[in-house]
Amino acid sequence: MDNLATRLQNLNEAGVYSITCDLSEVRAAASGADFTVFDADLSCVHSKGEFLATIAQSISAPDWLHKNWDALADVLGDLSWQPAPGYVLILRNGGDMLNLGSSDHDIAVEILNDTVAYWKTQDKPFWVFFS
Repeated sequence: MDNLATRLQNLNEAGVYSITCDLSEVRAAASGADFTVFDADLSCVHSKGEFLATIAQSISAPDWLHKNWDALADVLGDLSWQPAPGYVLILRNGGDMLNLGSSDHDIAVEILNDTVAYWKTQDKPFWVFFS
């Protein structure tokens, strides 16, 4: 677990990854690195609106988040209400498509990748793990 906590702090490795290991290990390693962990259960997601609402709830976002993709990008690039040296977003029970249609999935993944890139410019790792 110490190795995982060290890897989570590696800015260059931060990214969007499919994960098969026990998520409790990821949570513990993130906690050990003093990262904020956001945990979104996508099992009830069947639409863009439900996806946005689930992410909003998981990150304790301002009320306006769940309205559109631009708002998601904006809020993931802010997180001022959750100051931390790094972030881990866990997207559970959504499969490879995050329980979204193809076009919405592509937009969501683009936003997540852009979020990782943005936080790298701020010298903070942002990780996304989906299972």
